[in-house]
Amino acid sequence: MKRFIAGSCVALLAPFSGIAAAEKNLNIGIVNFAKCIESSKHGQHEQKQFETIKQQIQKSMQDQEQELTTTTSKLQDKDFMDSLSPEAEKELKVKYQAQAEDLQRSQSQYYQIMQQANMRLMHTIADLINEASSAVAKKAHLSLVLNKDAAFHFADTLDITDEVINEMDKKFAKDEKAAQVETTATKK
Repeated sequence: MKRFIAGSCVALLAPFSGIAAAEKNLNIGIVNFAKCIESSKHGQHEQKQFETIKQQIQKSMQDQEQELTTTTSKLQDKDFMDSLSPEAEKELKVKYQAQAEDLQRSQSQYYQIMQQANMRLMHTIADLINEASSAVAKKAHLSLVLNKDAAFHFADTLDITDEVINEMDKKFAKDEKAAQVETTATKK
């Protein structure tokens, strides 16, 4: 029985023995995705655009909420309602219903737009990190680059996040310069 257990353990561990041998030739880099978003110029630019969209939509929704609040206070003001004709009262109630529906529709659109903007931000940054990671991997002769979230543990020496951010910032500077040249050429 002991031989069977020992033989089973050897059989189960056999595929992993090649990993130890390959590990000596495997150079790995780890990238912190969140830090790339927070610290890179591209990430900060994308976050700023995201916040701008968010603020514009919130302002629009606040205006709608204010209109609805005003209409609601009129409907709750007994003296005001008593001074209205039946047609005017009906119009006010219809207006309230339309405003409530518009606000609900706007809230639904707001969540969709924010979700789409967030997905666009994540895809854009992921593409940039992928490009920058490839450049860093070539320079450092890395065989594999992983997202920090894919690893349970890694040595700090494997972290290449700062190098990836530097590559992203170089690309951002090139993109900014190209955009300025294009803007200048368009003005002429």
